[in-house]
Amino acid sequence: MKIAYKIWLDNNGKAFGRGPNELLKRVEATNSLRQAAAQMAMSYSKAWKLINDMEDKLGFPLLERTVGGLVGGGSKITPRAKELAKRYDNLEKDIQKAMVKIYQKHLGVWLGKETKG
Repeated sequence: MKIAYKIWLDNNGKAFGRGPNELLKRVEATNSLRQAAAQMAMSYSKAWKLINDMEDKLGFPLLERTVGGLVGGGSKITPRAKELAKRYDNLEKDIQKAMVKIYQKHLGVWLGKETKG
């Protein structure tokens, strides 16, 4: 048995979490919001809405957009978005470690004894 949880940043609604973090990482890898959304089985319009909502709640841009042209358009994550993704990853790792310790302290041994007989 293990503990399960979800972590997100909230600012009058969900501002950032695991899914949006994954979307940003995929945009960084592909230089395309369309491709990143497709990889996550998300519609392009939903991805745009998600990005716009996060930018509003966070108060800074997450993507630099390039429209059309000879080589087509694309998206790159901003330096601040890249830093947010890195810090969020570190936050999740620290929370995971803390949650395992807290679970073990309060339930781990007790549940272990209970489930063994």
